[in-house]
Amino acid sequence: MTAERLLDVQNVSKHFGGFHALTDVSLHVIAGERFGLIGPNGSGKTTLINCVSGALPCDGGKVFFNEQDITTAPGYKRARMGLVRSFQIPKPFVSMTVLENLCIPLEYAAHYKSQHGVDVQSEAREILQLVTLDDKADMTPGGLTQIEMRKLELARALAANPKLLILDEAMAGLSSGEVDEIIEMLFRLNERGITVIMIEHIMRAVMSFSERIAVLDAGEKIAEGTPEEVVNNKAVEKAYLGE
Repeated sequence: MTAERLLDVQNVSKHFGGFHALTDVSLHVIAGERFGLIGPNGSGKTTLINCVSGALPCDGGKVFFNEQDITTAPGYKRARMGLVRSFQIPKPFVSMTVLENLCIPLEYAAHYKSQHGVDVQSEAREILQLVTLDDKADMTPGGLTQIEMRKLELARALAANPKLLILDEAMAGLSSGEVDEIIEMLFRLNERGITVIMIEHIMRAVMSFSERIAVLDAGEKIAEGTPEEVVNNKAVEKAYLGE
């Protein structure tokens, strides 16, 4: 019996005019896995995630989620299926409290699933406790620190009840200790059954968290394997350090 492929990306290509951002990229993520996606700046990581999440249409190839073809499905339908992503730059509703920022996606999810009588505020507080923001519930985002803003972005993604959580540079700009705090939090979420894709430039974070890693360079996948295999791959070394 083979492990269940939660996400299956098959020969995905994307171009912007004459620029080929992605060329025949294929990869898969197994249910429950901790998967890393790395590559130099401009390698196509965010473009690939935009194609997977529905923010951009694919110009070629197929994307399957939970064995369903979602290649042409809009982003909101993918989110309803449990494919959820965070963004590099958190953009919360600045006039609302931290708690209210979570109530909006929770109310949307409850409405879609016809869960009448759901105590949205209680669910929001549970998520805030999970990301250690429960004491900030009544603050507005403007009063949060950098790491607290990152936690709020993570909490907003969790409110959509993800099966697969894609984190796009969730630790950018954080101190070493703050990076460790986020990594520990992601391990706890993974233990709760959430599959995680980490896109990150902080290599120690990716290497310590990921069970398997794919590497992009110039829009193509150049390596895939365990952290140890990737670190020792000559093509990866060349992509990051040159000849």
